Amino acid sequence: MEEKRRMMEMEVLKKDPDHQQIDELMSATFSKRRKEIVGDQPLVGDVIARWPAMFCERQVRAEFKRVVSTDLLESFLDGLDDLTPRLLEVYEAATKSAKKPALKAILDCLKKDDTNERRRTAALLGLPHYLREEPSDIIRMCDAHGETLTAAMEGMQLGLLIGYEGENQDVFPREVFNEAVVVEETVVLHNFKDVPSSFAMHLGIIYCVNLEYPRAMKYSFEFLQRVVMKINQIKPLPESTASETSS
Repeated sequence: MEEKRRMMEMEVLKKDPDHQQIDELMSATFSKRRKEIVGDQPLVGDVIARWPAMFCERQVRAEFKRVVSTDLLESFLDGLDDLTPRLLEVYEAATKSAKKPALKAILDCLKKDDTNERRRTAALLGLPHYLREEPSDIIRMCDAHGETLTAAMEGMQLGLLIGYEGENQDVFPREVFNEAVVVEETVVLHNFKDVPSSFAMHLGIIYCVNLEYPRAMKYSFEFLQRVVMKINQIKPLPESTASETSS
């Protein structure tokens, strides 16, 4: 398996890598990779160094399916579309019965541009506010041509960075330049153009690298897992944690 891992590592470095071969090598080394990630709990930087092929949309979706037998993007978007109308209704009701200015500001964005994609975005960005969570350290907006990437990611252990172009007068931008998944102040996935897809990839990375849900949005992610994607399977515990739980 180590030989196959090295083959994968070398293939990724090529100018024109063979994606079919990478798929086969990643599938063949799955058990070795899970043993390392779940058992050893390495830093994300170490995982990137040893398994560079995993950090792209194609491989995150493939790895997620190996872990939970579900198509990541399809399941996420289908589940979100089913729930978005109801979520927006309960958000609207919540803004009338309680002081939730952040949630109201998100809903107000739809009055200017009520497309399906923006309704999905409003449903996702409104969720932590509805659940009385604080998402500011998990979801950040930044001017693509303004502050540096390093400054935008400062202190970000796990989250989404949404880059926009031009003046952004709304709670979430109309023109998304680029979105990235950040882990330990490092961009691990990028080049997403819409919030729902980047949310799905964020969840996928959490599963692939066996991370805990960020505490500030724990209930939001559990909702996405159990209600939106209908996944009741609990992520595998690291060996040390599992031993402590058993004892």
